[in-house]
Amino acid sequence: MRRLSIALITALSAGTLLLASAGTAAAYPPDPPGESTARQQLAELAVSAEGSMSGYDRDRFPHWSSQSGNCDTRETVLRRDGSGVTVGSDCYPDSGSWYSVYDQRWVSDPSEVHIDHVVPLAESWRSGTASWSDAKREDFANDLDTQQLIAVSGTSNMTKSDDDPAAWQPSNTGYHCVYARSWINVKHVWGLSVDSAEQNALSNMLDNC
Repeated sequence: MRRLSIALITALSAGTLLLASAGTAAAYPPDPPGESTARQQLAELAVSAEGSMSGYDRDRFPHWSSQSGNCDTRETVLRRDGSGVTVGSDCYPDSGSWYSVYDQRWVSDPSEVHIDHVVPLAESWRSGTASWSDAKREDFANDLDTQQLIAVSGTSNMTKSDDDPAAWQPSNTGYHCVYARSWINVKHVWGLSVDSAEQNALSNMLDNC
């Protein structure tokens, strides 16, 4: 119920009531720390100019890794974040629906659902992961313990690309507080840096809390 309330509050803040017939998400990523903790974490992040993209390749972040049974990370998130999800023996969803909190859309075709890295892999490369081993980058790309992975619409994920919050924020302004807290916590847990424009954008987003 605690995680479900996030979706409902988000919808109401935008003046939109979710249709009961569409179903409700069974779960979401772990709740991020609250605003005060997020502000403290943001203040503790190293501030530096973004690094080079030299040497970057998504293959340096192996995903999606095997999780439990026949499920990989992507399938695990689809099951976690969806409503009424049923899967076959291969763990791929046969049915279900997914609420994309970024743009307040329900998606019923799993092939149209993207698993967003809240801190994009390319952005992480520019802020610290370039110096990591591929094994550590694999852990980062498949992190289910923080808010790093969330099921969203393909449209919103492609619009976001590898931008940080200074360049892209969810069109659903009611989600800005949670998004900023999630971004900050992921970077804090993994020891990644922020640039000054990103830091300012995150601070302003926390004002929405």
